Amino acid sequence: MLSNDESDRLAIRELIDRYSDAVNRTDAESWASTWSASGVWVLRSVRAEGRADILKTWKAAMAGFRAVFFMAFPGSIRIDGDTAEAVTHTFEAMEPLDGPSRFQAGQYRDRLVREGGEWKFSERAFTPRAIRFPGAGG
Repeated sequence: MLSNDESDRLAIRELIDRYSDAVNRTDAESWASTWSASGVWVLRSVRAEGRADILKTWKAAMAGFRAVFFMAFPGSIRIDGDTAEAVTHTFEAMEPLDGPSRFQAGQYRDRLVREGGEWKFSERAFTPRAIRFPGAGG
């Protein structure tokens, strides 16, 4: 049997996995369900507030790509009751509608909240880290 802390850590890891899976399937409804109703998404110079605005921003961003493959894993998780903080590392292979394919690594600074008995992202702030591979273009 898992302790509460272990159960929460597993649930947060599963949230990160559900988020990644929804990106890879371009499943807007599943992706939006990972966010709290009052969530905040900071993506480069864009700040979206509230689930509806976050979803609108995501759909606009995804419309520029033929395909995206997104992988993520937690670097750290700190739980304090019904809130948590995490660092999530990401890797993305992206094929834009125009221009060369590219690879991006990055890091989310996450805040999470237990909402309706489920963990949700209440804030995600993304910092990209461009990685160039010799001969890979971009």
